[in-house]
Amino acid sequence: MSSSYVDPGFSAGVVRWQKQHGRHSLPWQQTRDAYKVWLSEIMLQQTQVAAVIPYYQRFLESFPTVQDLAGASSEQVMAHWSGLGYYTRARNLHKCAQQVMQLYAGRFPSDPALLVQLPGIGRSTAAAVAAFSYGTRAAILDGNVKRVFARVFGIEGYPGSKPVEDDLWLRAQALLPEQGIESYTQGLMDLGATLCTRSSPDCERCPLQQRCVAYAAGRTAELPVRKPKKPQREKQAVMLVMLHDGQVLLEQRPDGGIWGGLLSLPELDGMRDVEDERGTVLSDAFPDVTRLAQQFGDVAAIQALPPFSHVFTHFKLNVTPIQFQLARRHAQVAEDRHVWYPAQQIAGAPLPAPVKKLLQSLLGPSLWSA
Repeated sequence: MSSSYVDPGFSAGVVRWQKQHGRHSLPWQQTRDAYKVWLSEIMLQQTQVAAVIPYYQRFLESFPTVQDLAGASSEQVMAHWSGLGYYTRARNLHKCAQQVMQLYAGRFPSDPALLVQLPGIGRSTAAAVAAFSYGTRAAILDGNVKRVFARVFGIEGYPGSKPVEDDLWLRAQALLPEQGIESYTQGLMDLGATLCTRSSPDCERCPLQQRCVAYAAGRTAELPVRKPKKPQREKQAVMLVMLHDGQVLLEQRPDGGIWGGLLSLPELDGMRDVEDERGTVLSDAFPDVTRLAQQFGDVAAIQALPPFSHVFTHFKLNVTPIQFQLARRHAQVAEDRHVWYPAQQIAGAPLPAPVKKLLQSLLGPSLWSA
């Protein structure tokens, strides 16, 4: 810990502000149950509060305890997560619940050093769970906190680079208050989420304005330093929408990779880089995709559907969907990972958000409310 970073006035100002002006009515703030706190922290990773709340509430309705979550099937967990994105979180969530049952008899440990050894829990999340559940004095350093620190202390360099991040961790540890860790931790999160926002910081209402280097220098738009941009990669995929007798054919995706563990539509040769010219011309793709469809039944009609794109963190996916109406389907699907799913039940299927949106527009909203 660097003694030059110790600043009791900073933490005291954050605690005072949070108690008076911070957020106090979020669903997960009404409990010290480590399971519920952990669930909220995992969901809030890279996701806005407004989007998380309904998922959090539905999860707790179906899995009110860590034992319930650990005993659920993978399909049940993924179905509840469908649409929230970053699906590795859901897989790790399930594994973590199972390990908490196996290693700790269903009680999350209060030591961040033990929490961080569980699947899907990083250093900052471990500190937040320990602080909010047990009052453990531990430092967080999520994106909001990095932004607050970068502006208030005038930190140069991209916060995601290792030298800058290491220095930020030293500062985060040095700034911890002796008392009021819960209010301090929540206050840092609240400041970054409500006042010290990325594009339109509300400096006039900020309790740290008088000590903020970025405000004094007119550099709130420059700090924190943004990540160096790389050209966005693009991938493409041809997806098959195969329909028969009120059912649609879905495919179980591998656990790893994009949409891991979810059901999705079958694809022709998977996702490929756009630079790969195979299949970029729709008319050229029809023979191959038709042969693939014929493995599942007799094709009665083919229709090209409007293409769409979906942006991931690291690339953009361009999808060309092709609809096949089957006159008769083969009695058995060739591979175990394929399943004919009733259209009436597809609203509850663990589908990626763009695939669910496509099927919703194609099959009609009446099926989704049934």
